[in-house]
Parts: sequence; C-alpha cells; structure tokens
Amino acid sequence: MIHLETDMEGRQMNFGQARKALKIYGFHMGGNWEYDGGMFDGVMHKEKGETFYIRLPFQVLQGELDRSDALIEFQKPYVIKHVVHVGLDKDENSLLAATGFNQFQDPLDKDGHIRDKSKWQEFGEEAIGDILDKL
Repeated sequence: MIHLETDMEGRQMNFGQARKALKIYGFHMGGNWEYDGGMFDGVMHKEKGETFYIRLPFQVLQGELDRSDALIEFQKPYVIKHVVHVGLDKDENSLLAATGFNQFQDPLDKDGHIRDKSKWQEFGEEAIGDILDKL
C-alpha cells in the first residue's frame, strides 16, 4: 500500500455528488462499506493478473451512506495492488467460472508487493490532482 499526499484528504461533499462525479473518472464503490464509511476504487493499471487501484476512503459525517444527501469526508487516499490467478481454475468452482456464474475471483494477494513505489505514487497523486481540478 502506498499512501498519497493530495488535497483530497479532508474534502467534504454529499455522497450522491461524490458518487456521480467520481463515476465519470472510473471510480466505483468498493464492496466493503458500512453506513458510516466506505471507499471509492478506481483502476490505474491492469496487466497479467495484477491490478493497481487508487482507493479513496471516506467517513460519513452526517446521515447514512444509503442516502445521497449523506455528508462524507475523504481520508488519505492510497494505491493498492491486487494479484489474481490468471488461467483456468482447477477446483470445484471451475464449472461456475466457465459458465459465468462465478464472475469474480478472490485476489491471491489483496495487498501485493509494489515495485517502483515512487512511480505509482506519482501517478496516483497526479490522477487525483486532475480529478480535483475538475470537481
């Protein structure tokens, strides 16, 4: 995980506004959210089973996350790498994957080792800077 130094941390906005604005840039709600917080994930790079994400965590200050008018505040963003197995699964779920019923595979490593951290940190900080300029 690489923490990013950006002006996103501390920015407040309504959840509905944030979701709509960030969707334009390819960010979607991560699966691990609660009524008091969550995160938006955006894919930075994907190659051979490795996916680099920019993750924008936030907490709810007023309201609940299932409402568009909930006030959220962004926390320190970071880059994370997921590594998944590329190829056919050889377990009991193989038929599900082949038929399309098992669409998503759990990462082999949810926080994979990141080589050349300065490259990904610079890329992530520039990407968030570009988004903030347009919000």
